[in-house]
Amino acid sequence: MESPRLVHGEAEPFSKALRSLVNNRLYSDVRFVVGQERQEVFAHRCLLACRCNFFQRLLSPEPGPGVPGPVVLSTVPAEAFLAVLEFLYTNSVKLHRHSVLEVLTAAVEYGLEDLRELCLEFAVKVLDVELVCEALQVAVTFGLGPLQERCIAFIEAHSQEALRTRGFLELSAPALLLLLRSDKLCVDEADLVLAARSWARVGAAVLDRPVAEVAAPVVRELRLALLAPAELSALEEQNRREPLIPVEQIVEAWKCHALRRGDAARGATCRRRRGTLPREHHRFLDLPFK
Repeated sequence: MESPRLVHGEAEPFSKALRSLVNNRLYSDVRFVVGQERQEVFAHRCLLACRCNFFQRLLSPEPGPGVPGPVVLSTVPAEAFLAVLEFLYTNSVKLHRHSVLEVLTAAVEYGLEDLRELCLEFAVKVLDVELVCEALQVAVTFGLGPLQERCIAFIEAHSQEALRTRGFLELSAPALLLLLRSDKLCVDEADLVLAARSWARVGAAVLDRPVAEVAAPVVRELRLALLAPAELSALEEQNRREPLIPVEQIVEAWKCHALRRGDAARGATCRRRRGTLPREHHRFLDLPFK
C-alpha cells in the first residue's frame, strides 16, 4: 500500500487568516488584562496552549462553575504582549527598535526560544547609543552571552556617548562592573569617575540609600592611579564632601604616585584603558595599553 504524502498549501493565506484573529474578540475564549495600562487583549486558549508551555500551564482549566475572569499580566507592556501573540498565531512578528527589548524579555520569560532568537538578531542590527545600555542590562539579567558581548563591544567603541544616556544611569551593578573591567573603553578615567558618581547618585535616590553604599560594588574597578596628582587631590576633596570611594582606595593611588615604580603598580588598577589621556606620571607606570 502506498504511504500518504504530506503536501503543503500556500503559507501566506493561512498566516494572514490567523493574524486576523490576534486580539480579536470573535470566537475568543480567554481575556487578558495586560501591562500597567491594563489593556484588554483577547485570545484563543487552544492555540496559545498548543504553541507555548507557559500558556498551557497558565490556561489549564480550573474546576468550578462560572465564567473565568481575565488573566492579569501586569509586568509585560501591551505592545510586547501583542507581538508575542502575533508570533504564536503566525510564527512571524513585526519588531520595532523601541520595543524589541520588551518583546525579548517576554520571549525569555515565556520560554519562546524561536522568538528570542528573532529578537536577538533584530536587536543586534538596530543597536545604537540610546539602546545599547538597555540591551546590555537585558543581556546581563537573562544571561544572553552573545548579546552581552556585542553590547560591551559597542560601548567600548562609543564610550563617551553611551555614558551620557539614561540607560547607563539605570544599569545594575553587575552590568556596570562588566564595563568598568574593560581595558577597551574609549574614555578617560576622570570622565569615568564622574559617570560612576552620576550612576551612584541615581541609584541612591531610587533606593533611598547612601551614595557610597550604592557605589561600593563597582568603585573598586575605577583606576585612580591613572589620575594626575592634582586630579587625585580634587577627587579626595570631593570625596570628603560626598563619599563615593573608600579612603583606602585613594590611599593606594597615592602610594602608586609616591613609589613611581611600575613594578609596584602592576595590576588592573593601574592599567591604561584605550581612551586614557596621557599624563606625565604614566611613564613611571610602564604599562602601555595593549
